[in-house]
Amino acid sequence: MGKGVLVTGGTGYIGSHTVVELIEAGYEVIIVDNLSNSDESVIEGIEAITGIRPEFVKADCRDIDALEKIFKKGKIDSIIHFAAAKAVGESVEQPLEYYHNNILSLINIISLMRRHNVPNMVFSSSCTVYGQPEVLPATEQTPRLEAESPYGNTKRICEDIIRDSVKAYGSINAIALRYFNPIGAHPSALIGELPRGVPNNLLPYVTQTAAGIREVLSIFGDDYNTPDGFCIRDYIDINDLAAAHVAALDRMLDGKMKKSFEVFNIGTGQGVSTMEIVKTFEQVNGLQLNYRITGRREGDIEAIWADPSYANEELGWYARKSLYETLRSAWKWQQRLCGIDISDE
Repeated sequence: MGKGVLVTGGTGYIGSHTVVELIEAGYEVIIVDNLSNSDESVIEGIEAITGIRPEFVKADCRDIDALEKIFKKGKIDSIIHFAAAKAVGESVEQPLEYYHNNILSLINIISLMRRHNVPNMVFSSSCTVYGQPEVLPATEQTPRLEAESPYGNTKRICEDIIRDSVKAYGSINAIALRYFNPIGAHPSALIGELPRGVPNNLLPYVTQTAAGIREVLSIFGDDYNTPDGFCIRDYIDINDLAAAHVAALDRMLDGKMKKSFEVFNIGTGQGVSTMEIVKTFEQVNGLQLNYRITGRREGDIEAIWADPSYANEELGWYARKSLYETLRSAWKWQQRLCGIDISDE
């Protein structure tokens, strides 16, 4: 079995860091991305880190004819499918766009896998499929609850499409990785999270506030039933998350899967509150953030964190980076974006 991997959405935040890990593990990578929420300059960062420039095709995964041309070249043995719209709030406002984009893209990918005998796929899923679990930490057996948003629902539906396809066709193996909350940047500060417009995630808003791009950081709600009253999440370093995809792909190619469709939680196993992130970021980077506490935000669950022991045991994968390292890397990346010299740090 060869090591040619098609990475859809490969210039995005998680995709680009995964491409670095894949290249460093000896995989040959082809990236397809429509650049709707990323920038082609990310390729330069990947090349600077790895010394290898991955093949890049600008295409939309909803365009099956464009994808067909890539598959016809015959270089692909496996797929890592990231390409999806992912802003929870936007999905509430534009549900049809989210259903069309996220579901049709997956259907096209699976159709072409069947047509061209590509047997392996790693799917980018999300802990949003658990909603607010009654019992924490969340395991892979935690019931999937009704989604809080169209975005979350697309992840549930896509998992179901994969499960049904694997069962029906027999020629496809798939692993869904349910991510918790990825943060941070590559330690080189050559790639990182590059949100378009106002960030939807906490950490880019933290770093942009620290850099003076945003005037104030709003923290939504301090009256939750948690130790300090703030929401709790499982924040995982982006490089650790990226490494999980390589572990999943290796498992497939080494013939170690126990079922044709497997699911793994990818998190640290530690719950960290919003305020703990803010205070640790200030401490790590010697900064003071301008923040204010406002009312709760619709759709935010109170607390969730992973039990990653199944991924630890089966994939041999562990979250290794400390929160200190991760918050340091996020600030270094933001400084580089702002043109601040970080060469002496």
